[in-house]
Amino acid sequence: MELEELGRGLRRWTSRHAEWEEDVGSLTLETDDGLVLIDLYEPPAELRAPAHVLLTVFWHYRSTAALRTGRVWASRRTVKALANRGVAVTDPIGADTELPGGVRAYETARHGELVLWLPGQRALAVGDVLLGAGAKPHATQDPIRLWPERWLGAATHGDLRASLEPLLELPVERILLSHGEPVRLGGKRALEQLLHAPSAA
Repeated sequence: MELEELGRGLRRWTSRHAEWEEDVGSLTLETDDGLVLIDLYEPPAELRAPAHVLLTVFWHYRSTAALRTGRVWASRRTVKALANRGVAVTDPIGADTELPGGVRAYETARHGELVLWLPGQRALAVGDVLLGAGAKPHATQDPIRLWPERWLGAATHGDLRASLEPLLELPVERILLSHGEPVRLGGKRALEQLLHAPSAA
């Protein structure tokens, strides 16, 4: 298992997910507030214990319950569901919550799912609402595409696009996806093309 350097203090690794039958991505971020892991799954042995774990979406609790960590951050909407899976959220994330390392959370139209902005690395950390090249289901080579509408619950693709629109105000270079290949350069352009595609009108 290799850690890919993606920016200052930012690394990514992938692990095979038995149920999803696909490699899934996780992130490690060095900050002044300590080591932060995002959506971790089977972290490499060389990583030290993190000070913080950040979850973008309930389903990505993955290895969190088995990990000894000081603080676990997740959407306030998922606290009870995570507790039922053995994950104690110490820091529920709301609209104005200050996250470690200056990370900022943006709510999406999918219930309880967040997109995380890593300003020092000009990167977005995305759980499920965006898929990268090669990701299931129905893999394509598009750099990013929307999570299937049938899996969004009560939300529509129109709702999802509208909730992601504020991300275009950010100087995004990288889009780091849990499913599929990350966008290492030109992230903002890829996001603009997706959200403003003719089919989105």
